[in-house]
Amino acid sequence: MKALVFEEYGGPEVLQWKDIDDPKAGPNDVVIEVKATAINYNDVWGRRGAPMEVELPHISGSDASGVVVDKGSEVTSHSIGDEVVVHCGRPAFNNRTGQECNIWGYDWPALDGAHGQYVRVPAENAVPKPTNLTHEEAASFPLVLVTTWRKLVEKAPVKPGDHVLIWGAAGGLGVMAIQIARLFQAHPIAVASSDEKLELCKDLGAEFLINRKTQDVRQEMRNIVGRRGAEVVFEHPGQATMGLSVQLCSWGGTVVTSGATSGYDANIDLRHIFFRQVKLVGSTLGTVHQLQDALDQVQAGHIKPVIDRVLPMKDAGQGQTLLETEEVAGKVILVPD
Repeated sequence: MKALVFEEYGGPEVLQWKDIDDPKAGPNDVVIEVKATAINYNDVWGRRGAPMEVELPHISGSDASGVVVDKGSEVTSHSIGDEVVVHCGRPAFNNRTGQECNIWGYDWPALDGAHGQYVRVPAENAVPKPTNLTHEEAASFPLVLVTTWRKLVEKAPVKPGDHVLIWGAAGGLGVMAIQIARLFQAHPIAVASSDEKLELCKDLGAEFLINRKTQDVRQEMRNIVGRRGAEVVFEHPGQATMGLSVQLCSWGGTVVTSGATSGYDANIDLRHIFFRQVKLVGSTLGTVHQLQDALDQVQAGHIKPVIDRVLPMKDAGQGQTLLETEEVAGKVILVPD
């Protein structure tokens, strides 16, 4: 089989589309022929070796949609030919109250990631693919969908009538956040870096649009919600936005964060937290059960995929560069052929 491998850290040029051994199913595993996968920011972090190093050589990829082609002797939950998507959290922690500590394709060294023609994963990580989606569409979902579902449904939690401020609203997490906020009858406020991206956000159901490059986010929020702020702030850029996120949150509201793509050292005025009793909540990924709950809404047509473009898997470096330079809206999908 072929896979996208890097043996040293660096730019996109370190990625090699090369032959490796085919994966073999252990007793509790399935082997999946990958029909489509996606690019996430942890693929960029892994390739850079920062903010943390990964085991080399490395195959990235935390999303996959495909077909079961082999299974272990103990597997009864799946059959050969099943169409599945993969939940990327380490399965020992996949329960309704547990916490995942490793992400497939990033910091789970026992398994190669999704950027190859075939992958081996624990059978409990394989979830039925929604029947109303293509493999390319299904591959755009798992990581960003389960992360957003946990943040807004389990951790915030969002309620009817809430105003939800969404940073990076045209990105992979943001397009899910808009749709989930609408699903729960909240009012999404989309912040993005261009008018073109904001048009996409509007089409997905965002009620209010803020161009962070040409508008003052603080003033625009004042125009939308007055001095009270947003009941929920969907935070993930980190250093660049966290201080303002706390200030724009309502009295008793929640800032829920799952990332720090712009850096970890956020400058927060703590008075806004204790005087206004703002809750600052952390969240990572989500359980396989939460992914299934969210996919039920996908199957019902309430949450739709948002794909920027589809590339050959061997051209993943191009896709990663587009992600790094903020030139995508939605997800970049990779296909093996």
